[in-house]
Amino acid sequence: MPGRDIQLVNEGIYHVFNRGINSQKIFNCDRDYYQFLDRIQYYQNDNLSMRYSHFNDLPLVIKDDLLNKLSSKKEFLVDIIAYCLMPNHFHFILKQKVDNGISKYISNLTNSYTRYYNIKHKRTGPILQGKFKAIGIESNEQICHLSRYIHLNPYSMGIIDNFRELLKYPYSSLPEYVNHQKRICDSGIILGQFQDIASYKKFVFDHADFQKNLQVIKQCLLES
Repeated sequence: MPGRDIQLVNEGIYHVFNRGINSQKIFNCDRDYYQFLDRIQYYQNDNLSMRYSHFNDLPLVIKDDLLNKLSSKKEFLVDIIAYCLMPNHFHFILKQKVDNGISKYISNLTNSYTRYYNIKHKRTGPILQGKFKAIGIESNEQICHLSRYIHLNPYSMGIIDNFRELLKYPYSSLPEYVNHQKRICDSGIILGQFQDIASYKKFVFDHADFQKNLQVIKQCLLES
C-alpha cells in the first residue's frame, strides 16, 4: 500500500478515519458496533498480555477489573479524544503517545474487528478501504471544530432525526462529553476551552443544520 503523506509524531493530534470498501457497510447491527466499541478501549493499551479473544471470554466483572488496571498504568499507544462510528465509516481524534502508536492502534483494532466481521458474515478479505487516513490538527480552534463535525455526523448524515437522539447516540463520544459519562475519551482538551458543558453543547447544536444542509448539497453535486 502507498505510504501516508504525513509523519505521525508523539504528542501530535490527528483526525483518523477510514471507510468500508466501495463505501459498503462495516456495521450492520448493534452487535457489530458494540464489538468495535469493546475493542476501542482494549487496544488503546500497549504491551497487552493476552489476545482479545481470550479477554472477551472472561466474565464481565473480570474484564472490567482488567481494563481498570490497564487504564491505571496509563501505558497507552494513543489518547482517544473523540470518536464516532457510522454504518460505513469511522472517525477518531487521537493523540499519539509512543512511536508508531496510532498505526499500531488502528491496525490492532481494525484487524481484530475484521476477523470478527468475516467470521460472522462468512467472508474473507479486508473490509476497509486501504490504509487509514490521518490529518494533523494544528490549533485548539481546529480540534474544537473537528470534534463538532464528528459528533454531528449521525445527524448531518440522516442516521438520527433530532438533537435528543443525537445526545443518546451510543456509537459516539458525544454522550461522554455532555452526560458526564467517563468511559473512553480524554475530553478535557476540548471541554477545557468552554465555560461549561452547556456551552460545548450549544457550540455543537448551533452548527447542526448548516452541516446537515452542506451534506445534502455535497450529495446532490455527487449525484448530478
